[in-house]
Amino acid sequence: MTEFDRATVAAVDTRAMLDDVLGQPHQLEDALWRVESAAIGHLEAAAGVVICGMGGSAIGGDLAVAAIGDRARVPLVVSRGYTPPPWVGEGTVVLCSSYSGDTEETLAAYAAAGDRGAQRVVLTTGGALADAARADGVPVIGVPSGMQPRAAVAYMTVGALEVAAAAGVTDALRGEIEASVPGLRALVEEWGPDGAPDAEPKGLAQRLQNHVPVVYGAELTAAPSVRWRSQLNENAEIPAFDGVLPEMDHNEICGWGQPTFTAIFLEDEEQHPRVRRRIELTAEVVAAAGSPVERVRSRGETRVERVLSLVLLGDLVSVYLAVLGGVDPTPVTRIDDFKKRLG
Repeated sequence: MTEFDRATVAAVDTRAMLDDVLGQPHQLEDALWRVESAAIGHLEAAAGVVICGMGGSAIGGDLAVAAIGDRARVPLVVSRGYTPPPWVGEGTVVLCSSYSGDTEETLAAYAAAGDRGAQRVVLTTGGALADAARADGVPVIGVPSGMQPRAAVAYMTVGALEVAAAAGVTDALRGEIEASVPGLRALVEEWGPDGAPDAEPKGLAQRLQNHVPVVYGAELTAAPSVRWRSQLNENAEIPAFDGVLPEMDHNEICGWGQPTFTAIFLEDEEQHPRVRRRIELTAEVVAAAGSPVERVRSRGETRVERVLSLVLLGDLVSVYLAVLGGVDPTPVTRIDDFKKRLG
């Protein structure tokens, strides 16, 4: 078994992605302060809230939707692309989330939302998006620079949660965010490099080496499954996929049987009883077909904490898997090269 001590990880993780992952509890506290400093005030969103973003800047919106769940009073949706949904206009709040502030799709969505009369908020480190927002008198929630966009997940999630609360989507969740910090700090100790050699993310990374993970979520865990897939793609540079139950039981279940593909089921205590039963049976079917199965449970007392626990776990698995593969988890050379070619 590989020892994931700090020296072993640092030898591969030369730009310290692991430090950003382990820093998520602190980032939650800092994010709350940054939202408060932005002085957003009350937002009118009778028609709903849309979070516009791409990649690591959009996942915070997905996680916020999962954390709020059935407490949402009006629609709260994530939009990935150049234009917001056609129903966006007056009475809608649009949060434009771009870590760099220069994401072309989000810049276009910001302009389109303004043309339609939507109330806007911006979440960014700066760039053209911050410049446009300040010129338009639009509130800007500042995010610290110097990170990979995907490493700022705590800032993006808290920003989305706080904007949703300001818009009346749900009651304030600041208390849940603050209460999740001690539990996540305990998980950092348990799962981090100073924890036991057989800690959950370390063992899972070992078992996933040379496998193609397919991560399945349901209800609260659907958004974390997307986060797991994208982190495995970007940090570990391996093919990985995500899916959702019960939909996969109507199609994907027929395709299992490859021994190099591993099904990972993200479970939560509040999942519908029929969903929990589906996970049990689906895991049995996949294993019987000859594919490895991993089952992972969320940790925590509240929806916010349980979502964040799965994010932390998946992020650590991706970094440890990167170390096993000798891959520095920070650079995303193919994405950078693609953007240059796109112009």
